Amino acid sequence: MPIPSALTKASFDTRWTSLRRPTEQQVPRYWRSWLTDRGSLTQRLVRLSQGDFRVEVVWQGWSRPTRSEAKALNMRTRQRALIREVQLIGRDQAWVYARSVFPATTLTGSQRQLKLIGTRSLGTILFRDPTMRRGPLQVSRLQLKDRQAVWARRSLFYLSDKPLLVCEVFLPALQQVECAAENNR
Repeated sequence: MPIPSALTKASFDTRWTSLRRPTEQQVPRYWRSWLTDRGSLTQRLVRLSQGDFRVEVVWQGWSRPTRSEAKALNMRTRQRALIREVQLIGRDQAWVYARSVFPATTLTGSQRQLKLIGTRSLGTILFRDPTMRRGPLQVSRLQLKDRQAVWARRSLFYLSDKPLLVCEVFLPALQQVECAAENNR
């Protein structure tokens, strides 16, 4: 499934819900651990892929965040931010589609490096930064163009008290590969 055409900017302008301990009615059991894990998603995917992991940049540039993103970042709606969209690929399959929003005010000082991370994982940078704090996780069910629903989570990260927003969409291929891995254990 080509992700850039399956998701649109509008897919991310949705209602997000904070969940501490989601119930079966709120989130299917399988996705709960993925949606509520506060650790490094990159590390978890690298383990699952047995090291066959890479980041593919789909798009990066200056644009206006969605209303929902601007509100989460406390930005004015017409203000532009650096937006980075990537696919996290494990075993040559897109497992996660991630969208990160960096306000211009965040990209100063040592955080200027965030403009130039290329195909490196943002998670490896975030989780190695001693100033990093993570805000509460929010979840949502996003609708793809083919009407298929996928689960996503987002949270604010703070580096030296400067915010950035990271949204991660968990794709069907991830569930298929992990189920196969569990069957082989």
